[in-house]
Amino acid sequence: MNDKELLSTVVKAADDKRAEDITIMKMSGISLVADYFVICHGNSDKQVQAIAREIKDKAHQHGYDVERMEGFDEARWVLIDLGDVVAHVFHYEERRYYNLERLWGDAPTETLESVL
Repeated sequence: MNDKELLSTVVKAADDKRAEDITIMKMSGISLVADYFVICHGNSDKQVQAIAREIKDKAHQHGYDVERMEGFDEARWVLIDLGDVVAHVFHYEERRYYNLERLWGDAPTETLESVL
């Protein structure tokens, strides 16, 4: 499967668990870490964990390896490294504090509709 299919899997999984304000940033040429960042948030610890778990489970179901998942127990900022796609699932307050969209503001974004 290619990057776009992996990206779609991640975004659909987050959307299925009602992740808020899903932002898709195209990082190729800007960062060596990943081709895409998916940034979203939940409004409670349980929702953050549900979003992260769904992303991990759907990735496995589609044959993708989760290289690393950090922050799940704390549920404030869960980072899910899928290789070419890195998902950042924040609790609402942490997302506002870290503001990755501003930090990586030079990265082009993709619309949710173009990925789903």
